[in-house]
Amino acid sequence: MPAKNKSDKDFSIYFQPPSLTDAKKRGKESIEVHYDFAIPEEMQTFGKDKYYLIRTYGCQMNEHDTETMKGLLETMGYQPTEDKRLADVILLNTCAIRENAEDKVFGELGHLKALKAEKPNLVLGVCGCMSQEEAVVNRISQKHPFVDMIFGTHNIHRLPHLLKEAYFSKEMVVEVWSKEGDIVENLPKKREGIKAWVNIMYGCDKFCTYCIVPYTRGKERSRRPEDVLAEVRDLARQGFKEIMLLGQNVNAYGKDFEDISYSFGDLMDDIRKIDIPRVRFTTSHPRDFDDRLIEVLAKRGNLMEHIHLPVQSGSTEVLKKMSRKYSREHYLELVGKIRQAIPDAVLTTDIIVGFPGETDEQFEDTLSLVKQVGYDMAFTFIYSPREGTPAAAMEDNVPESVKKERLQRLNDTMNDLSKASNDKLKGQIVEVLVEGESKNNPEVLAARTRGNKLIHFTGPKEWIGQLMYVKVTESQTWILKGERVEEPVQKVI
Repeated sequence: MPAKNKSDKDFSIYFQPPSLTDAKKRGKESIEVHYDFAIPEEMQTFGKDKYYLIRTYGCQMNEHDTETMKGLLETMGYQPTEDKRLADVILLNTCAIRENAEDKVFGELGHLKALKAEKPNLVLGVCGCMSQEEAVVNRISQKHPFVDMIFGTHNIHRLPHLLKEAYFSKEMVVEVWSKEGDIVENLPKKREGIKAWVNIMYGCDKFCTYCIVPYTRGKERSRRPEDVLAEVRDLARQGFKEIMLLGQNVNAYGKDFEDISYSFGDLMDDIRKIDIPRVRFTTSHPRDFDDRLIEVLAKRGNLMEHIHLPVQSGSTEVLKKMSRKYSREHYLELVGKIRQAIPDAVLTTDIIVGFPGETDEQFEDTLSLVKQVGYDMAFTFIYSPREGTPAAAMEDNVPESVKKERLQRLNDTMNDLSKASNDKLKGQIVEVLVEGESKNNPEVLAARTRGNKLIHFTGPKEWIGQLMYVKVTESQTWILKGERVEEPVQKVI
């Protein structure tokens, strides 16, 4: 590939940058489902004797997108590598949720600049949610012209075409669709291990004032149930032990269907009947968590008792400013319903502190809700403004020192709750799925309980991938320790 001279910014017609204005439009056009995907014949050996490297930032949705890109690249003949000096293609699959995630990507681009100068034939691409942001694409094109291609979340299936164009073009290739994406089935995926992610829907229609996702991922669009169920059955046949159903708001699944009445609860009830040991889902929105779903989850079986239920704030006033579309009272009522149907449910959550205008009293509301619910774990964050969101225009009048102090108090509370929750399991026998070796000690195995708690115990590597029973012998704040038992001698949880 010839070295590129992009200093004149004379971009070709292959320059389709994102538009925040267009992304904010919610078109009424119907979503099309495509089943005819195929990699062009001339691209099926394009990667022969070449290597690729993908760096993934952000959520499980991004991780799953990476699985798809790996599948596409390996179908084209590319081989994976972790050595960036060996790679012929390097892709940064990015996250746009928080500013520090964006900073990491631009930092990595700075490190790759020298490598690109040494290897002009290297194809360097930026994709994912950051690529859907107009300001980000402008910044890359102006300050990082050595990047070869930028593409968005809606057109991952276009990777073979974009890679070919980037390889032969002398200009930066940018294709980011701001229109609503269609659903493309039958894309190749490279899955590894015993757990698999399954997208059941894309996009979000909630428009929380702090969140950029509705603009980067588009409107809610659900995969057809028959396609989801077929994929899960295939994963069961392949021997996967656990699947995680993915969506920005899984509880809204099926609400966009016009020809059938079929909800997320209905989907879970059908998946419950498939012979796969464990089924999880993320992420839930409290507004759409209905009684039908609770009824199905209470049937247990292969449906795990862990429910991630982001609250974001315990103050109704702050929730209103966030446009979360529920109140503190509604959230607590929902928790009560879940606890009544599933008494041992493990509840986790997301919480933002220091949202614009948050008062001391409103933060105390969050602390009191956290204690009342008794979460097992929480992802906690200091508010980070995202350009293009309504909250970014609000006066960010909470001092940084106050934000940090509130975060520390919240984390201290969560540490106490997590330790108390784990203490209750001491002496109990739990069912676990052995996921692999402990990160810190290869002699110790790491497993997950049905409630998604991490537990360590000693055993041979042959146990990896198996379901077994473990007696909890020690409880720490975030980790359990135990020993395997052959047969449960008391109630298994």
